[in-house]
Amino acid sequence: MSDEKPKAPNNRTLTLSPEEQQHYQAGLLNLAGPASAEMLGDRILHQDLFAVLDWLPQGWVDLLFLDPPYNLTKTFNQSSFRGRSLEDYQAWLGSWLPKLLGVLKPTASVYICGDWRSAAAIQILAEKYLIVRNRITWEREKGRGAKHNWKNCSEDIWFCTAGDRYTFNAEAVRLRRRVIAPYTDDHGNPKDWQKTEDGNYRLTYPSNLWTDLTVPFWSMPENTDHPTQKPEKLLAKIILASSQPGDMVFDPFLGSGTTAVVAKKLGRRYAGVELDLLYCCLAQKRLHLAEGDRQIQGYEEGVFWERNSSDRR
Repeated sequence: MSDEKPKAPNNRTLTLSPEEQQHYQAGLLNLAGPASAEMLGDRILHQDLFAVLDWLPQGWVDLLFLDPPYNLTKTFNQSSFRGRSLEDYQAWLGSWLPKLLGVLKPTASVYICGDWRSAAAIQILAEKYLIVRNRITWEREKGRGAKHNWKNCSEDIWFCTAGDRYTFNAEAVRLRRRVIAPYTDDHGNPKDWQKTEDGNYRLTYPSNLWTDLTVPFWSMPENTDHPTQKPEKLLAKIILASSQPGDMVFDPFLGSGTTAVVAKKLGRRYAGVELDLLYCCLAQKRLHLAEGDRQIQGYEEGVFWERNSSDRR
């Protein structure tokens, strides 16, 4: 809904008027029985994942992005998740993950998000049902300091595949880094870097440590009031690396729609499930806006830029 207080001039956080929510709600999908892959293509289901899990088709997903509630107590608009013991969290994951993996094609990739509280449970379940290829750690630079502990400013993403044949486009996710020590060869030519009017840069291949991401905040047009919204740039890295144009990207914990929006911007098909009506409608609005603006902050000219590189963040 729209905020009662007027927003600051530079506050670009997306909101919904009652009329917009009614409009976007009409485009949501609600299953009453088994669905086909064609039915789910480029649609958002406004339902509880666990109510529709048995109705999802088999073998139709090229890239599965999983961002389930982490093992901590958190409120998501009208719903909440309560932290539990590590053993109980692992049991919760195990109650739905194996069945959900039936949606995968044999060549599919899976990315599973978590933090240090959920790490052990995710690792155990992922290794049981998938091939774990790597664990990405990304710097989540927002957050409060702590006087009696280390500030928590990182999260993890497990990169897994369904089998030994899978997509990985390393060239598509190179990072442009500023050169601090511009070494040259014997003739004074740049050695593995490029001189530009904006400075000296080097293209580097992707690693499993991501320090170039900005968590969405009030001055960014992708920002919503969702409490755990992932950056579009983060999803762009994953989608470009682990899918091809036209592939199906599925997010069963869609939130405010980042996965679907980035998939659309990058020429992939998408499907998502989200329980909360407000977030579903925000996702629909973001998808509508993406029809006229395919820009992804921090991704330009086919490469990713370091955080705070000019206006690219």
